[in-house]
Amino acid sequence: METLNARGLHYQVLNETVRKLLDNGCRELVLKNVNGQRYIGAGLQGQARLEIHGVPGNNLAALMDGLEIEVFGNAQDGVGNTMNGGTVVIHGNATDITGYAMRGGRIFIRGNVGYRVGIHMKAFRDKKPLIVIGGQAGDFFGEYMAGGTLVLLGLDLPPGKPVVGNFVATGMHGGEIFIRGQVDPFSLGKEVKAVAPTVADQQRLQEIVGEFARYFDLEAEKILARPFTKLIPYNKRPYGTLYTY
Repeated sequence: METLNARGLHYQVLNETVRKLLDNGCRELVLKNVNGQRYIGAGLQGQARLEIHGVPGNNLAALMDGLEIEVFGNAQDGVGNTMNGGTVVIHGNATDITGYAMRGGRIFIRGNVGYRVGIHMKAFRDKKPLIVIGGQAGDFFGEYMAGGTLVLLGLDLPPGKPVVGNFVATGMHGGEIFIRGQVDPFSLGKEVKAVAPTVADQQRLQEIVGEFARYFDLEAEKILARPFTKLIPYNKRPYGTLYTY
């Protein structure tokens, strides 16, 4: 294990140093005092682990394929932007467009997320991206979603606080969303409908929530004791008729 102090480092210098260490065989790297540096983990491939202490800037793990990143703090916009594989674990909150156009891999967030999380998520062959959020989400959750899985748990919310904002899954045409508890129909985009999870869905949720709980030292059974709502798209081409004459 190697340790790198990121205090005061320009993001380009930091990322070049990280890449050089990994290219030279480092497989476990701890980054201390991270403070808004962008693109950490961007485009990296292979098997290695990054442990980040502080707040990574925009596009953490963008285009990443294969690494494991664990953040002891919050993260800014665009976590997992077009991510292709690997795992990101965030012990705090993440902001907007987490998982933008995400193609594969997994993101686990203990706290809350901002707007447009999971926008343009997709799946291809054996790649099925997954994002699990422990807290609440802002507006346009799952917007234009084309594949993969979003799971929103709504843990530790004050009474009466909605788990998700408005315009949920607007333009969704693929994939699936699981929200713990009930969702106000008024909050949903017109392209989706709420259904009860199947037995197979319940079994899969047990696995997903079990993994989430292990990362954050929680009790999966307590989380799973509350029923989930599943959101699915009405059709795969919600706007197809707009472009025909």
